Amino acid sequence: MPLEVGVLGYGFMGKAHANAMARLPMFFPDAPEIERSVLIGRTESALSDAADRLGFDSIATDWRDVVDDVDVFYNLGPNHVHREPSIAALEVGTPVFCEKPLAPTLSDAEAMAEAAREAGDDVPAGCAFNYRFVPAIQYAKRLLEAGELGEIHHVRGRYLQDWLVDPEAPWSWRNDAELAGSGALGDLGSHTVDLMRFLVGSDDLAGEIERVSGHLRTFVEERRTEDGDETRPVTVDDAYSAQLAFANGAMGTLEGSRFATGHKNDHTIEIHGSEGSLRFSLERLNELEVLRDGDRGYETILITDEDDPYIDHWWPPGHVIGWEHLFVHENYEFLSAVAEGTTYEPSFADGLAAQRVLDAIEESNDRGEWITLES
Repeated sequence: MPLEVGVLGYGFMGKAHANAMARLPMFFPDAPEIERSVLIGRTESALSDAADRLGFDSIATDWRDVVDDVDVFYNLGPNHVHREPSIAALEVGTPVFCEKPLAPTLSDAEAMAEAAREAGDDVPAGCAFNYRFVPAIQYAKRLLEAGELGEIHHVRGRYLQDWLVDPEAPWSWRNDAELAGSGALGDLGSHTVDLMRFLVGSDDLAGEIERVSGHLRTFVEERRTEDGDETRPVTVDDAYSAQLAFANGAMGTLEGSRFATGHKNDHTIEIHGSEGSLRFSLERLNELEVLRDGDRGYETILITDEDDPYIDHWWPPGHVIGWEHLFVHENYEFLSAVAEGTTYEPSFADGLAAQRVLDAIEESNDRGEWITLES
């Protein structure tokens, strides 16, 4: 029987995941069969239009009517909507896929991770860190796990955007601490922290992040609403930076900004080891730059060969893939785990681990000192 999927949210992420679900049977024929069963939102007229465009069979205006009636629940709503529907679904044994950051607060993330643990390993609970599924990132992980970079000394991550540089850009829920939890820190930093943990977090590489020092900044203190009728305060950060200390002695730096003029979606990772280095930029997601011991400079590798991760499902060598394809890979892995009743990573536990780092960075900014993470 096809898996019946219920999705909360039909904006940016709703479109991305609906597109991925539609592509799955075409390019991943071994993926489980699914039905886009029900789309959930607040306004019936807008929901009906979205359901028609995104290929859903029905609509609902209350998630409570859905979580026990579908086989899989996707929570793609704003951050403050993550906790209650996700926990309710897990409590009735429905697998959950939730957008990142896992929650607006550490306490909410802890509650969600606990609900996932209590649901059991056969009820997958996934957190939407889609950049793990970039073929070049998967290729980089293989190099690291094979020991090709040697002992890890430095890890650098930055995620730069510029969509809020204009002080006239309108206020949205992403500018409100009650709704979002944080700004660039949670929205962008969660991705970077997760990639660092994914790539070098194992004990034989850099290990877990143990201590952090953070700095947050808000450049525009208030913004007009979309209709221009009122001004609302900005209660989250516009940019952040952080220093990290890893368990095995590696040093890390993080940076994220919505005010980096000229950078649209520039997520960059650099890793330096005793025997080599690598660097990756999301704006050139089909490439990985690698320097090995004895090389005079970096080699740019085009990750489009048939034996590169996921590429055998797409096009001939040299025919690049795009941002939307990452969601296809992500949905393939998650829905396969649901169909097989197996664990999925990144899980709610991974979402909680990232949230602990983000919370410590914010605490460090408030207290003006290094913060040690709880083990």
